[in-house]
Amino acid sequence: MKDCRQFYINGEWVEPTEANDFEVIDPSTEEPIAKISLGTPADVDKAVAAARAAFDDFSTTTREQRLELLGRLIETYKARLDEMAKTISLEMGAPMWLAKAAQARAGLGHLMVAAQVLENYEFEHLQGTTLMRKEPIGVCGLITPWNWPINQVSAKVAPAIAAGCTMVLKPSEVAPLSSYLWAQILDEAGVPAGVFNMVNGEGPTVGEAISSHPDIDMVSFTGSTRAGVSVATAAAPTVKRVTQELGGKSANILLDDVNLTAAVSGGVQTCFMNSGQSCNAPTRMLVPRELLAEAEQIAREAAEHVAVGDPREEGTNIGPVVSKVQFDKIQGLINKGVEEGAELVTGGPGRPEGLDRGYYVKPTVFSKVSNEMTIAREEIFGPVLSIIPYDDEEDAVRIANDTLYGLSGYVSSGDLDRARKVANRIRAGNVHVNGAQVDSAAAFGGYKQSGNGREWGEAGFEEYLELKCVFGYEPA
Repeated sequence: MKDCRQFYINGEWVEPTEANDFEVIDPSTEEPIAKISLGTPADVDKAVAAARAAFDDFSTTTREQRLELLGRLIETYKARLDEMAKTISLEMGAPMWLAKAAQARAGLGHLMVAAQVLENYEFEHLQGTTLMRKEPIGVCGLITPWNWPINQVSAKVAPAIAAGCTMVLKPSEVAPLSSYLWAQILDEAGVPAGVFNMVNGEGPTVGEAISSHPDIDMVSFTGSTRAGVSVATAAAPTVKRVTQELGGKSANILLDDVNLTAAVSGGVQTCFMNSGQSCNAPTRMLVPRELLAEAEQIAREAAEHVAVGDPREEGTNIGPVVSKVQFDKIQGLINKGVEEGAELVTGGPGRPEGLDRGYYVKPTVFSKVSNEMTIAREEIFGPVLSIIPYDDEEDAVRIANDTLYGLSGYVSSGDLDRARKVANRIRAGNVHVNGAQVDSAAAFGGYKQSGNGREWGEAGFEEYLELKCVFGYEPA
């Protein structure tokens, strides 16, 4: 069993203030694979003190110095890319193909984008007689989830470094091993002592201590909406900036002129990718009422071709969900869908046939779902799709927007202009037209209870900057 019980503070691996071991579980076997320590507010105090002491020097480094540092990070990360993919697969169950192609590569991608933004960013300009100047915000508290672990870590750490900030990271205690490796990579690349610090722990202790800490200037949080409310509440007394990427219940509108086979099959695959554990997954498929029966059949066939199994085996499409807690939650919501009268097209409660061990969930499709049902309102975070019929385009837009969330939306049509017009009416931070993929150089974030602020690209970089106005210049 791997020993990962130390924290990374001020450029050194240090023992926790108090011993509090926590086992990390391989979700494919339900067996422990590593031990970490759960930290305390005292550990957070040490990490924040290190970050605060490092800020004065690091915040005044030049663009060229930070570009050089990011370049070393990129090269060091590349050298350990396969190790990162294996670690992610082991700790949270992603199939190796996904861990290599997307999970681990996302970490590299955010580093590269941060370097590109930094290279071209205009930190100051004259506006009349005023110098408009962007400066690093300060010490940042970063709290990340388990579903795309290194993607979310890198999406925060990379722009923070590029901006000249120092930071304290609390990764998810459920999937912390990739962050442990990330800290080793940063150490190997020569990130100055105190710039990056990592303390493992649980939300109510370490997360709360970070959110409420008076010497932390900004908190970036990714996780559930419920936890996001707790972070914002804890941060409020110190009036720090809080950016949040929270839950989602994204609608996938299939318009009546769409290639139904391609759109439904693609929608099923996108919903189920990463075992459905993506906050932007298209979990509500909106289908014209007259095409519902045909869509059900296509969805059934697509779902029943999804291979569930050992994430390390060739041919596996989806692995287990991350934990027993998550497994039990998904089972409860599948049962709720049945109880509330949704039609079970395929899948359902229990593990797939032949998988008696591990947190495996049957790929599940419900149809004839009303938007008032629990499975249409709550984020399930598993391979569960709800097909909702609609009457016309207006009805589809109404249903899509009838949610507390607003992270992503999806629109497919045979007429690209029509799809784009509908996309403009969706109240969400990201909308995918005709299967378009995300763009890590753009921006990611949501409306409503899906959060505030943005990550990725220039918009995410600017979350780590403060605007200063210096008056009294000669006009340009």
